[in-house]
Amino acid sequence: MRNDDDPRVALARATAAGRAGAIWDFIRSFAEDWARPLAPEDGCPEGELRERADRLGLALPAAVHEAYALFGRRDDLVRVQDRLLRPAQWEYDPETEVLIVRVENQYAVEWGVSLAGHGDPSDPPVFFRATDEETWLPFLDRFSLACAEMVLSESLFAPGAALDNRALDPVTTARVAELCTPLPLPGYPVWAVPEGEPVRWFHRDGVLLRADGSDWLWARGRDAAALAAARADLPGEWLLDGVH
Repeated sequence: MRNDDDPRVALARATAAGRAGAIWDFIRSFAEDWARPLAPEDGCPEGELRERADRLGLALPAAVHEAYALFGRRDDLVRVQDRLLRPAQWEYDPETEVLIVRVENQYAVEWGVSLAGHGDPSDPPVFFRATDEETWLPFLDRFSLACAEMVLSESLFAPGAALDNRALDPVTTARVAELCTPLPLPGYPVWAVPEGEPVRWFHRDGVLLRADGSDWLWARGRDAAALAAARADLPGEWLLDGVH
């Protein structure tokens, strides 16, 4: 992997820039390096976005518009496990001024963009809630960051990729911290246990790892050999056998 293609480098550059456009650059490079390059047809047409926003009576934040226009139709990036809603599926909660844009695969949780004036109006924060609850909880403070998180998370379930997962324990948690480099993505809640330890991302030698608090570890290798090496360095009861 070239240094420029290292997700640590690309994401650090994007987060340091502090603007949505830099996150879109990261997603472009990640798609090219870990999936397939973005193409013009991967975005939602302007008319589709405008028509739905008008129907809901909303002014769509620039970052939401840009994300959907860039990769809103790329199911392999945004709809493998959980689902980025298509524009026709958007729902708006007028009481809390939240535009619901993403749902968990069994609809246990939904994520929404705040339109209530919090943060940067062009790249507003994202909240989440269990679908049987009314209260929205903070997720990430910029929609563009939530898109980076979404693309990374969906890559952990990509069909045909080198994947595995396992329970975490204190020894493995310490070993991940010792052997792997954190990705420069802010910690955010595990939706199932929002009061617990946050989600943390790591990278090592062609493998992405996501630690869901202190409970579970997910791994995605660029290839089977990279994943096998990571499993050997993190011994324990991995649940899968490599490529899925």
